[in-house]
Amino acid sequence: MNLNQVTIYSDKPLETVEFFKKLGLMLIVDSLPRYARLECPDGESTLSINEAVTRPVGSVPGNNIVLYFECDNLDAEVDRLKSLGLEFDEDPSDRPWLWRQAYLKDPNGNKICLFHAGNNRKNPPWRVK
Repeated sequence: MNLNQVTIYSDKPLETVEFFKKLGLMLIVDSLPRYARLECPDGESTLSINEAVTRPVGSVPGNNIVLYFECDNLDAEVDRLKSLGLEFDEDPSDRPWLWRQAYLKDPNGNKICLFHAGNNRKNPPWRVK
């Protein structure tokens, strides 16, 4: 199984697309303000933004999700994003689980974690064999 995409239902689709473009995702489908789809610069995963009026039945606005994006040079990427005007809730710091992480929020309040884990992303010392 392979993750295809994550969809964010947003009351701010234009701002949300611009936010993720600043993060480096590439717009591949543009039906704004109703729908957009962006592709991650590395790998094959995509992120779609749907206008909130099309939110699926039973979904709750402001779900507690965190989107994780790995960066080869986290500190330089955070500096680049700050220069574009993005504000971080937490600057890069080393975590006990051997990842270096920084946090910010998208225009919908969804938590975004930029991180670098290298080999520890899938193979930490405590991985089940």
